[in-house]
Amino acid sequence: MATLNFTLTTPDGKLFQDEVDQVTLATSEGQITILPNHIPLVSVLVPGEAIIKKKNREVPLVIYGGFVEVRPKNTVVVLGDAGERAEQIDLEISELARQKAQQLKREKFNTADYEDAALALEREIARVHVARKHRARKYNTLEQEPEEHRVV
Repeated sequence: MATLNFTLTTPDGKLFQDEVDQVTLATSEGQITILPNHIPLVSVLVPGEAIIKKKNREVPLVIYGGFVEVRPKNTVVVLGDAGERAEQIDLEISELARQKAQQLKREKFNTADYEDAALALEREIARVHVARKHRARKYNTLEQEPEEHRVV
């Protein structure tokens, strides 16, 4: 069965790189799932959940925006603004940050400050969603992955 050569890179470095079966991402047009032999594509990513599936396992991540490019020969490259693995998210801190961003959004009246607060809120909502989902489903984490597949 064909697989995807998937790489997720942020300004901090590679967050994930491996051969995977499928990738689901949040784009500006809605959620998309990329399977082997997908047509070439470039799309804008919005803050949200990324689910990477490999051999009946799901690896949940949160990405805070960026771009995805699906290249020929089953290559998928994500250039993310930032991101983190679900198991690294502190739910309590994320929930407090979400509440603070929500409050800031209500208080800001100039356009630039409002947009910054709205983006912060969108990111924290994504973090909280992924963290809660990860804990509820008790995913197998990358800690059980062979060393050569882990990128820290």
